Amino acid sequence: MDFSVESWAPEYGSSINLPSTEDTDGQADATVERPLDAWTPIDPEPSSTPDEIAFIDGIQRIDARIWIHEYGISTPAVCVSLAAGATVCAPGSATTHGVRVARSLVAPASSGAGPIVTRHTSYEFVPARDATPEATYLAIHGRRTELEIGVARSVNSSLIVFDGPLRGQNDRQSVGYIKTHHKIYLPNEVQAILGTLVDGQRTPLFFLSGGPGGGRWSWYLRLPGPRVHPMSGIVRLELPGTGTVSEATARAEIVSACLPRFASESHKEARAPQNLYPISGIERELRRRLGDAPLLERSLRVAARRNIKEWLLAPEARTETLVPPREQFPRR
Repeated sequence: MDFSVESWAPEYGSSINLPSTEDTDGQADATVERPLDAWTPIDPEPSSTPDEIAFIDGIQRIDARIWIHEYGISTPAVCVSLAAGATVCAPGSATTHGVRVARSLVAPASSGAGPIVTRHTSYEFVPARDATPEATYLAIHGRRTELEIGVARSVNSSLIVFDGPLRGQNDRQSVGYIKTHHKIYLPNEVQAILGTLVDGQRTPLFFLSGGPGGGRWSWYLRLPGPRVHPMSGIVRLELPGTGTVSEATARAEIVSACLPRFASESHKEARAPQNLYPISGIERELRRRLGDAPLLERSLRVAARRNIKEWLLAPEARTETLVPPREQFPRR
């Protein structure tokens, strides 16, 4: 495969800060636990407490933007490093578990791309629907989700908290933890309840239909911390949309009672209190595991030059005078 590396730094150009992975088109039924006229803040009263909680997160980083050349056509692609892992919390301990790292070449399925092997690592080919930034984003995110699910299957915790939406996962122990709000799902008549929640209180449950997996039980929770506006410390949580409303309510009580003690503080975490300490910790470890970005970019540039040189020396390429022999240039 003939390719070259974009001369611009990877962080410039078309960014993957594109659409949210949160399903903002789901329809909310806010009457599943209580009628709207009975909506008031709820103080969680859990029936039990999990002995162990696993917090799972994943990260991604573009190592280089490249061009794949075939039949005179150049197609844009990206080489990306991804990682996922868990912080497993038990009484008196917090350990890193199941870290997985992957390197991927994301390019359109029609590009004729294949794996790239460099001195330091290899980039597996991950096909995208087309060459648009949106398709590239979705392919990267799909590969990252695969890593996160693999990590989740390697832990035995009774409560597994994913940093982000559940994205169609239906494991009963899984919880989606959404700290960035792209849409408020509550009807107008009960939205004001969010501003009245005190630390540790939750809203009644509502059911989100549609989206991956067919539906989700969801609710809002306020984490402890300073309040500079009505939505300070508010997070949304998701459960798989299976079982009865009473089962989902019991699960929401347990989750809502567990998470506030992991809330971060502003002098330690810039995204406090929503970026929970176990999630912040696994993020730091994953960034370390991704390796040195400039080194990986240089190795890709070396591999690109090597591939071009091998192509020029191939028998079928020798019939074309692409580069004049050195002897044709007079010495000075």
